[in-house]
Amino acid sequence: MSDSRQPYRSHRRRKKSHAGRLGLAGALTGAVGIAAVAGAIVVLRPGTSDRAQSSAPSLASQGDGAAVTSVPAPKAGPPVGFTTPEGYGYSLAAVMAGTSRQPLGATPAPPSGTTYAYADYVLTNSGRRPVLLDFPADLFMPKSRIPSSAQERCMPQAGIPDDMCTLPNHSKITARVGGSKAPVEDGGDTMIPAGASYVVRVASDLPVEEDLSADDLRLYVWNARFTSDRKGVRLAFP
Repeated sequence: MSDSRQPYRSHRRRKKSHAGRLGLAGALTGAVGIAAVAGAIVVLRPGTSDRAQSSAPSLASQGDGAAVTSVPAPKAGPPVGFTTPEGYGYSLAAVMAGTSRQPLGATPAPPSGTTYAYADYVLTNSGRRPVLLDFPADLFMPKSRIPSSAQERCMPQAGIPDDMCTLPNHSKITARVGGSKAPVEDGGDTMIPAGASYVVRVASDLPVEEDLSADDLRLYVWNARFTSDRKGVRLAFP
């Protein structure tokens, strides 16, 4: 009988030992599972941080002033202030006007006997918060000095003298004034930091007569977003 009981006791010990191994395996599995979850959290956090970092404002492209040089404040005419319906405040002051065959760098050469017109002005964020980068001023010239091929493209505007018109043009920041910070990209918009000033050049996309004088050129702000009374505001050169 003692021999018949021996295997039974041995069987119970093996069962207990097996249960112990199962308990240990379960504990190890649980520990590994916890470690895996913890590891997953650690891996996910950098992704969250990256997303937060990517949503922060970044420097705008060179064309919007991020990499242009800094210059002392140029001599300019009296500044004129404008406020948009959104509450953005801008100050503009005319610097100079002239003609050039390449007013904004790599420009296709105009036909013989013609050139391009341009004007420079200082654009300032006059508020205490960032404002949308906008170019409120347009370049105007006497319609009589526009080549016949471009006459139909030179448009008069409300509030501007009838003998003046504006050709298709584009504007570009050519310098930052003093220690002004570069524009920043924020949510797809390019913003001017508070107090920053830039030199902006507006140049005609179509040619004008080569003998057009700088005295013939004018800078006006006429868009209803900046002038609620629909009257053009002239920026006087120094």
